Amino acid sequence: MKIYLILVFFGYLFTVITGYWLKFLNLRYLKKYGATVPPEFEGQINKELLRKTRSYTIENSRFSIFKSVFDNVVLVVFLFGGLLNIFNSWISSLGWHFILSGLAFFFVLFCAETVISIPFSLYSTFRIENKYGFNTQTPKLWLTDFFKSILLSAVLTGILVSAGLWLVDTNPYYWWLWVWVFFLCYSLFIMYISPYVIEPLFNKFTPVEDEELKQKIKDLAQKAGIKVSSISKMDASKRSRHTNAYFSGIGRVKRIILYDTLLEKMNSEEIIAVLAHEIGHWKKRHVLKRIVVSEIIALAALYISFTILQSDFLLKLFSIETESFFAKIVILGFFAGIISFFFNPLFCYFSKRHEREADRFASELTGDAESLAISLVKLSKDNLSNLHPHPLYAAFYYSHPPVVQRIREIRS
Repeated sequence: MKIYLILVFFGYLFTVITGYWLKFLNLRYLKKYGATVPPEFEGQINKELLRKTRSYTIENSRFSIFKSVFDNVVLVVFLFGGLLNIFNSWISSLGWHFILSGLAFFFVLFCAETVISIPFSLYSTFRIENKYGFNTQTPKLWLTDFFKSILLSAVLTGILVSAGLWLVDTNPYYWWLWVWVFFLCYSLFIMYISPYVIEPLFNKFTPVEDEELKQKIKDLAQKAGIKVSSISKMDASKRSRHTNAYFSGIGRVKRIILYDTLLEKMNSEEIIAVLAHEIGHWKKRHVLKRIVVSEIIALAALYISFTILQSDFLLKLFSIETESFFAKIVILGFFAGIISFFFNPLFCYFSKRHEREADRFASELTGDAESLAISLVKLSKDNLSNLHPHPLYAAFYYSHPPVVQRIREIRS
């Protein structure tokens, strides 16, 4: 078993080192070309803002690498250093019912992960985001959000874990199928109630006051064959100066949400262009396609997991002394992380393809490709987006085409 464990460790190490190499490659590329203003941004961005963008990207990348190193060290110690075995033996010694033991097992891990993430979240929010003028969140609001998130996550995770383990306990041969059905129904239910129950816990939504803009949005939606139930403004500025807009809802009836920061920084034509892009995702059925693909992958993964969990190979591999379904799940999650790393470029490729289709749809729907291009320029400026990502890094991690390339394609 030791030889297999060594092979697993080096496989994991390979993915980690490859990830760091790509990040360093991206940083080196940025340092080399980061002072050059792309033709698509000439007259829209100056050298000072470009330097600020470069610094923001570099600082975020370095912070991300530091956090990743810390997380990986903790994971290696936990899995390969014997802590999982000790923790699992302690849970088993309690002698609780299968479901209750599972809740305790995953709740402790959830709490540990939450505590570990606190200093990183604080540093990112109150150091980096503050330094570059994005953060508008007060410590009081951060604490309020933190405890709301913890409580909400604990409740939702508790429901998922309890229901999942109950299905495993009562359907020993077909739990993989029933768990998949339950998770699918649960995901759709959360998508439905989130705009009405979860999102209002964190943000205030008010009707957009600009009647002319509202009418333009309704006309756009009608032209695209989408029924809009409401057009709301979200008070995003109480946390950040980043800008965005999104759709929510299931079926043909949609709820449009505009960040108040977006309304402040863009004119009506540019806002319409941004929304037309989002409409493009719905009309091209990108959301449905992603759900279908992800659910097919989830079903296959659950069946493969079911097959693997029939044996004690994983427990023996990591020297887990006490039989445990929960420890097997944790180890499977570790392997899933390694495997998914190699599929990331493929997922990003299809995501970029969808973004290009949505851009083309938006340009055709509005007949105003230039407003879409300018909106992307403004979004990039306001969010200090990296204008010079390394092509290999972008291929591996970017879900959207690099913004310079994207603007060039829209204008052509």
